[in-house]
Amino acid sequence: MRIGIDARLWDESGVGRYIRNLVYNLQIIDKRNEYILFALNKDIQNSKFKIQNSKFRLVRADIRWHTIEEQLRFPPVLNKEKLDLVHFPYFSVPIFYNKPFIVTIHDLILHHFPTGEASTLPLPLYQLKLLGYKFVIGQAARKAAKVITVSNATKQEIVDHLRVDSEKIVVTYEGTNINSKFKIQNSKFKITNKKYFLYVGNAYPHKNLGRLIQAFDQIRSQEPEAKLILVGREDYFYKRLKEKVKATKLQDSVLFYGEASDEELAGLYKNALALIMPSLMEGFGLPALEAMANKCLVLASDIPALKEICKDVALYFNPYDIDEIVERMRNVCFNDLNHFSKNIEKGLERARRFSWEKMARETLTVYASCSSAGSG
Repeated sequence: MRIGIDARLWDESGVGRYIRNLVYNLQIIDKRNEYILFALNKDIQNSKFKIQNSKFRLVRADIRWHTIEEQLRFPPVLNKEKLDLVHFPYFSVPIFYNKPFIVTIHDLILHHFPTGEASTLPLPLYQLKLLGYKFVIGQAARKAAKVITVSNATKQEIVDHLRVDSEKIVVTYEGTNINSKFKIQNSKFKITNKKYFLYVGNAYPHKNLGRLIQAFDQIRSQEPEAKLILVGREDYFYKRLKEKVKATKLQDSVLFYGEASDEELAGLYKNALALIMPSLMEGFGLPALEAMANKCLVLASDIPALKEICKDVALYFNPYDIDEIVERMRNVCFNDLNHFSKNIEKGLERARRFSWEKMARETLTVYASCSSAGSG
């Protein structure tokens, strides 16, 4: 097969990590199929791609996602390569592309938690853009030969909201590279003790960081040395959160780390009291998996995706109940971590069941099934 992979989001955080690990592992496990990676010019020029398999080739597609240009100009670029199958690892699929493709839908969070506050568009135009998103993702799901998603929780969301036959949806769990092989680095902040809670991710509304800050404020009054470290790329929502924290007495206790390398993340996980994920909704919950792989206790919302990934390893709470979040954090603060040793060991064992290589092999099986369907 001649397979195209839309790699324009290569350098992004969430979806980018998925694409990078998929391509890296496909290069190792697949010596038969030919792959064309469609990439932004800046990523090609900056040598972001490590091509180590002669069957992989880069093609410039300097077209931004979520644009009219993507809808009109991207299909001819794809068609030029005479592909048997295209994998769009993100929902933004050109509606005029009519050849066989599969799409990965990571979540339907925008169906529940729109991010219009961060938009510079007037509200009516943003609402029009949101309708456009729903149309594009709906079309992509319906026209795709297969839909890949990252958890059974998200699969059910796709069935419920996009009306896609469950037989057409394949779940391939994500993996983790963040593990004990990395040297521990925590040089950005001089943390003299391990009394900090860790949050990893963006600050979008569904991440529920406002309630987390309120809960931490109560913890701080009982444990003055406690800190909360937030790791994530600065954007509109993080800037807004920073301003809110500055207006409180927590500005020396809530630390904004910014982006972290894999090595830095490993150190942050290993030295934390616990990772805390107060999300109202998740597609998968990769930080929870990374934490478990690093023997870091996980405190998590009792939402379907996190319960699916963490099983009985995490300590759960109702994300809408600040008192319950406080109670979980208090238990960790005032108990030795040995008290939670069983959770931590079970977490490490749980994390070993997930790998990017396994995800890539399962994705390759999806490619093959599309080939079989086409030839039949």
